[in-house]
Formats: sequence, structure tokens, C-alpha cells
Amino acid sequence: MKKTQKSFADLPPIRVRREPPTVSEAVAAAQDLAEDVEQQVEIAAGLMGLPADEVRPHVLAAKKVKPERAPERILTQASPSRAPRTVVVERRTRPTVVIERRIRPLDPRR
Repeated sequence: MKKTQKSFADLPPIRVRREPPTVSEAVAAAQDLAEDVEQQVEIAAGLMGLPADEVRPHVLAAKKVKPERAPERILTQASPSRAPRTVVVERRTRPTVVIERRIRPLDPRR
């Protein structure tokens, strides 16, 4: 007996559950995406579907402090004939790159 082939039209529709993010999730995402507080308020409000006035106190209360990272030290296991080696991992931040958009001047011959 042959199996009948089902088409996508015969299948029930796919159900997708949509849950808006919580206040803390939206604020954390906004802080990671933007430095400016007003932009963070707009991003968090857009993610949650709330007006900016309701979200602003939460963004201001959760002001993110960037911790200064100390270099990490990793010690390797020592062999009987050698002392343990230390590996120092340093993270450097790169300066932000600003790209200005310029247009070409009009061709005077045209």
C-alpha cells in the first residue's frame, strides 16, 4: 500500500506564540544597542509596545555602569621540570569609527 503525500495546504496552520519582553529584558537590550539614554528609552519602548514616558523611569533606574576589566591571568599546570607559565589576556577597546557621507561634486561639463 502506498502512502499518500500530504501537501502544506492539508496541514493545520502553524501557531506562533508572541510574548513581549519584560521591562528588565527590554532595558538590557536597549543598553547594549545604544549609549544615549533617550535612544535606550525609544528602543525599550518599541520592544515592549509601551509609550516612552512609561519606560523612561526604568531605563534611568537601571543605568549601566561599564566595569573596567582587569586582565585575566590563566595559570597552566606545571610539569616536573618547569615552573607554571602565566598567560595574560588583555582586552582592548577600539575607538569608534565615524564615517562621513560625502557626495561627488557635480560635473561642470554637464
